[in-house]
Amino acid sequence: MKKQFLTFFTWLCVAFAPVLLVKATAAPVVGFPDFTQLVEQNHQAVVNISTTRTERAPSNSGIPPQFRGIPDEFLRHFFGQDPRQERRQAPERRSQSVGSGFVITQDGYILTNHHVIEGADGVIVRLSDRQEYKAEVVGSDPRTDVALLKVDATGLPTVRIGDSDKLKVGSWVLAIGAPFGLDYTVTAGIVSAKGRNLPDDTYVPFIQTDVAINPGNSGGPLINLNGEVIGINAQIYTRSGGFMGLSFAIPIEIAMNVVEQIKQTGKVERGFLGVQVQEVTAELARSFNMEKPTGALVAQAYPDTPAEKAGIESGDIILKFDGRLIEKSADLPPAVGITPINKPVEIEILRQGERKTVIASLQALSENNDEPAPQAKPEEPAKLTSERLGLELEELSKEQLGRVNLPFGVGVTKVEEGLGRKNGIIQGDILVSINFQPIRKASDIDAVLAKARPGQSLPVRIVRNGRSIFVALVVE
Repeated sequence: MKKQFLTFFTWLCVAFAPVLLVKATAAPVVGFPDFTQLVEQNHQAVVNISTTRTERAPSNSGIPPQFRGIPDEFLRHFFGQDPRQERRQAPERRSQSVGSGFVITQDGYILTNHHVIEGADGVIVRLSDRQEYKAEVVGSDPRTDVALLKVDATGLPTVRIGDSDKLKVGSWVLAIGAPFGLDYTVTAGIVSAKGRNLPDDTYVPFIQTDVAINPGNSGGPLINLNGEVIGINAQIYTRSGGFMGLSFAIPIEIAMNVVEQIKQTGKVERGFLGVQVQEVTAELARSFNMEKPTGALVAQAYPDTPAEKAGIESGDIILKFDGRLIEKSADLPPAVGITPINKPVEIEILRQGERKTVIASLQALSENNDEPAPQAKPEEPAKLTSERLGLELEELSKEQLGRVNLPFGVGVTKVEEGLGRKNGIIQGDILVSINFQPIRKASDIDAVLAKARPGQSLPVRIVRNGRSIFVALVVE
């Protein structure tokens, strides 16, 4: 009997071993987080912001068709006055808009977006207990889309400020705001990406999420599972005007930097280095003999700027800035922007395979000190050709080169079949250097290519439409 029992027990173990193994090795099932406590902790510090603006109708709006195109003198002669005059002096219209914000201090400082209050004649803040306050715009910064408001109140509920640098992709986040004017609406999702660079928003490394954000959510807080604000909801990507799964928030560190500057000086200053950078592609990385694409490639260092004074040159690759790792070109502008003016900063660069460290003291960014020089126009140049690249070239005068801040270079007047076309050189480009060797005439090109190995990738600097860029030239 005992032997039969042992045999039966052994059979059970063998039969159910796969099931037991699966149970033991299966990953634990994780449920959705409970957001109720986070909402209770934060909703009282979230505010509804309504603004009023004065608008005037266009001067010719509503003119009857029978009076259009008739001279004023003719109408005044027959009617004694211009019957269109009343319509031209259209009355001012009052428009209203809504947005969101959140209280950061008990004495009434409130954060929101610049575009929420831009052009407003009056700003009203409504708290969760329905109390309303007239708000003063302490200051705002269009470049980061951050605005600081102040209401005359004390003892207000506040949010806790977190650290968005510690945020991880895939983390749960929560948004509270007033989409379409619906106060204290809560939506949730995950972080889709960090450090997202958007057109015309160079100085903000956005947090991308799939949290439902709609008109009226702008300026509201993005909250992590610890109940801390790690961003300000600012933008969405949409083709329909509504939410499509892509929303973007300003990292709270960027916003708080703006707040501190506004409080201290009433304005926002950001650092200016004086470089034009581009992405290091896989092909460019091979041409620079790099193991992998990383850093920000300096296409041009502008004259009389902190970059030039620090010795940064075109073709350098910035790897670190003030201790921050620069993995892609979009990482550099925000790092430079938040750096205090005149602060000496260590910049680690890669120059022709060798790592160097330079020291730069940043100056203040103005509205036009980072604009590229205008494109030079040819003035009866001498014609040149490069059969290897399939290019027709022209010599450029010192005046022409000076307009684009170049000491040398040749203009591309025609592109035929050859290495040039295959590697992205187009008509109108100014060819400056190949593999860091200056190009002053067509024979310089042949001299550089003669030393190159078949299949070798060479960095080529060109100026296109007034902007300096690098392309990789693969030698055949």
